[in-house]
Amino acid sequence: MIGLSGGALTTTGLTERLAAHRTIGGAPGDQLAWLAAHGRLCRFEAGAVVTTHGGPVDGLYLVLSGHLSIHVNRGAGPRKVMEWLAGDVTGLLPYSRLTAPPGDVVAEAPSELLLIPREDISALIRECPDITAILVHVMVDRARHFTSADLQDEKMLSLGRLSAGLAHELNNPSSAIVRSARMLAEQLAGLETAARALGASLSPAQLETADRLIQRCTPARDGAGSALDRADREEGIAAWLEAHLADEAAAVPLADAGVTTEALDSLARALDGRLLNTALQGLAASCAARAIVSDIEVAAGRIHALVAAIKRFTYMDRDPALAPVDVAQGIRDTLAVLQGKIRAKSARMDVRIDPELPPVEAFGGELNQLWANLIDNAIDAIAPGGAVAVEAAREGAAVVFRVTDDGPGIPDAIRGRIFDPFFTTKPVGEGTGLGLDISWRIVVNKHHGHLEVHSVPGDTRFRVFLPLTAADSEASAADFETSQEAS
Repeated sequence: MIGLSGGALTTTGLTERLAAHRTIGGAPGDQLAWLAAHGRLCRFEAGAVVTTHGGPVDGLYLVLSGHLSIHVNRGAGPRKVMEWLAGDVTGLLPYSRLTAPPGDVVAEAPSELLLIPREDISALIRECPDITAILVHVMVDRARHFTSADLQDEKMLSLGRLSAGLAHELNNPSSAIVRSARMLAEQLAGLETAARALGASLSPAQLETADRLIQRCTPARDGAGSALDRADREEGIAAWLEAHLADEAAAVPLADAGVTTEALDSLARALDGRLLNTALQGLAASCAARAIVSDIEVAAGRIHALVAAIKRFTYMDRDPALAPVDVAQGIRDTLAVLQGKIRAKSARMDVRIDPELPPVEAFGGELNQLWANLIDNAIDAIAPGGAVAVEAAREGAAVVFRVTDDGPGIPDAIRGRIFDPFFTTKPVGEGTGLGLDISWRIVVNKHHGHLEVHSVPGDTRFRVFLPLTAADSEASAADFETSQEAS
C-alpha cells in the first residue's frame, strides 16, 4: 500500500528530515531543499513490494524510516542479498544504468521513502553536485556488494552442479573398497583353512616350494596381454587342474595372478594327491586375496586423488590472495572434478597442456572457477559423444587457454549478449546467466587479461589471455591484438 505525501508534510519538514539522513544529511541545505521540493513521499506497509524483479525502477529512493530488502532468485529459490534501513538510499542512482532490479524489493516493516522520479535524475545531477558525488560512491559500493553476492552464488551453484558428478566419482571407488573388503574376508577364511591343513602335513622343503609359488602371485594388470591371451591362459590352467583332479574353480584367480602351468608343474612334483589339491586351493585363495588388496589400494588411491583435486580446486584452507598459480595443475584438477560429467556425456576430450607452462600471478580459486565455467559450458554444448579440446600454452608475456567444442555454435543473434549478466539460454533452474559474466570479470577486471569467443556451427572457441604478472599486462595486450589480427 502506497500513500502519497499530499499536504501531510511541508517542504520545510522534509528538508529537516533529510538533514538528519545518515547518507546525504551533510550536503548543503539548498540541495536538500531541492530534493524535498522535487520528491514524493511514499509509504509502504510491511510485506508490500516496492519494485518487482524485471519491473521498472521509478527513480531514486531515500529511506526515511523502515526496512527494505531485495530477494534474488539464482535458480535455488529467493535469497536476501541486501537490505536498507533508515538513512540509506536505493533505486536509480546518478549515472547508473539500472533499468530493472535483479529481484523483488520488499518492505520488511512499515516504511517511508522519498522518491525522486526517474525523469528528475538529470536535473538532480546538475543542481545537486554534492549529493550526486555522495550517491556515486553509494553506487560503487552497491555494485561491489552485488558483484560479490553474484560471484558467491555462482560458486555455490557451480559446486552444486559438480556435486552429483563428484558423488558418483567417489561412490565408485568407495563401493569397490566395501565390496573388495567383503571378498577379502571370504578368501582369507579359505586361505586359513588350507594353511592349517598343509601346515601339519608338509615337510620344510615342500612348504618352501609352495611359498615360492605364493610369492609369485601378483595381479597381472600390466603386461598381461590381451583379453584373448588371458582367456587362453585361464583355459590352459583349467585343463591342467582337470588333469590333476583338482578344483577347476581355482583357474580364474591363478590366471589373473599370472601363474603358469610350468610353475604348477613344479608344485605337482613336490606334492601329490590330496595335498596337491589343498595346496592349490590355498594358492588360489592367496592369489585372489592379493588381487583384492591391490583393488582396494587402487580404489583408495582414486579417492585420495579426487579429494586432493577438490581441495586444490576450491583452494580449501588457503587465503584468497594474489600469488603465483600453477595453471596446468588447476586445469587438471578442474578436469578431475568434471570427470563424472565428461563420462556421462561420453565426451571425447583432447587435452594439450604445455609441460613448461609458467605460473601466473593470479587468484587461484577464481582461475579454477574460470576453467570450470568454460569447460562445463563446452560439455553442455556438445551432443553425446561430441568432442572438446582443452589447450594451454605460453604466448609471449601471457598464458593462453583455449577450450573448443564441436557443438552447434552460438547464434549470431545472441552472440553479443553472452557476457551480459543473467543472460542464459538454459532452462530455468539449470543456468543463472552469470557464468560467462563472472568469467569476464575474473579475466578482465581481476587479472587484466582478455577473453574472446569465435563461434560457427561445429567450432566454438573461447580463448583466454592471462598476463604472467601485473607488469606484463601491456605486453599481453599487444600479444592479444597480434593474435586477433593473425586469426
